[in-house]
Amino acid sequence: MTLTAELYFSFRSPYSYLAVGRYRAMTEKYDLDIALRPVWPLAIREPDFFERNHPNWLGYTMRDMLRVAQFHGIPFGPPRPDPIVQDVATRRIAADQPHIRRVTRMGQAAARRGSGLPFAHEAGQLIWGGQENWHEGDQLASAFARAGLDPAEIEREVAAQPDALDAEIAANQDALEAAGHWGVPTLVFDGEPFFGQDRIEMVRWRMEQKGLTER
Repeated sequence: MTLTAELYFSFRSPYSYLAVGRYRAMTEKYDLDIALRPVWPLAIREPDFFERNHPNWLGYTMRDMLRVAQFHGIPFGPPRPDPIVQDVATRRIAADQPHIRRVTRMGQAAARRGSGLPFAHEAGQLIWGGQENWHEGDQLASAFARAGLDPAEIEREVAAQPDALDAEIAANQDALEAAGHWGVPTLVFDGEPFFGQDRIEMVRWRMEQKGLTER
């Protein structure tokens, strides 16, 4: 029996990136389907979050994400450019956010086709794997191709349906909160939320209780 779960994910979240490849590997090894549910990052949902956070938050988070990547052998580097347009000195978030809106809409378009997880992994490796100018040229198109999707079809859909895609992304956030959490990455399995990249072994343990088998 195929088990199913939903992964709530943000393309600006380094911890989402650090989780998504490992979840993708689980779907390849086990009889498991994980549907991606992209959401807007905190910087969009709560633009003043970074301004009011503790001054140690950023330094610790940077240290921790690098440590997690090294521990798991995941390629990692600061995004160039950041998916969020932000004043580094003041932490103020710009009103216009072309990068994160485009890539999140792409992720939702991929999710419509049941290929959100592989696309999020492929795009995440560009954004958080240190690839310079990941948003230019054919780099995202190549990520779609590696995920088994038609890049031109996705681009047309994103251009033609921004409002519909945005409504679906907002609904994903509502579903995440209805499931009992608010942040990402959160995997919801059998109505139970598991928050964080450090809950993957616990997810596997719970799924094994519910009959998880290898393919």
